[in-house]
Amino acid sequence: MKDKLNARSIAILGLMTALLMVFSFTPIGTIPIGPLSITLNTIPVAIAAIALGPMGGLIAGSVFGFLSFLQCFGIGVPSGMGAILLSIQPFFAFVQRFVPRALDGFLVGLIFRFLDDKIGSSRASFVAGFCTAFLNTLLFMSALVLLFGHTEYVQNLIGGRNILLFVCAFVGVNAVVEMISSTLIAGLLGTALFRAKVLPVKTDERRD
Repeated sequence: MKDKLNARSIAILGLMTALLMVFSFTPIGTIPIGPLSITLNTIPVAIAAIALGPMGGLIAGSVFGFLSFLQCFGIGVPSGMGAILLSIQPFFAFVQRFVPRALDGFLVGLIFRFLDDKIGSSRASFVAGFCTAFLNTLLFMSALVLLFGHTEYVQNLIGGRNILLFVCAFVGVNAVVEMISSTLIAGLLGTALFRAKVLPVKTDERRD
């Protein structure tokens, strides 16, 4: 049983890593809008967190974060903001790109584990999908303000506005679209995986 679990875990992580690479290296998973972009990369992170818990989410989130950092160098789909942040402070640029995504996957794994016992795997999958996109935006923007808020580049973006208003205006429709797509796709995929018994289902859900 342990060997099967390990093999399944490796297979799921391998598939999610492959999806993250496709989304990061091709235009399929990134829709640029101004200095930010709508990304589908949160979806593989959500699936890994749903299927494998906090550690699976952490690994997938770390892959997402590392690939996001590579985009600062123009590797894959280029990030205009990432390139500017890299020129200002390379180490902080890495932290701002990597840590929020890794932490996002880990936290969503914890959230799913907690909710799985409370509301069932299917509903918890939809919540996990939403939380992945929401936390990705929240942590990413928090790191941006914390690490680069004092720089001329970010100060010009803020334009004298309240920080909260700046964040809301800056992410705008991008964050809303990401949350909707991540909620629906991760929720539906998670539900399908449980119903197909690819992932173990709670005893009370089987009776339903």
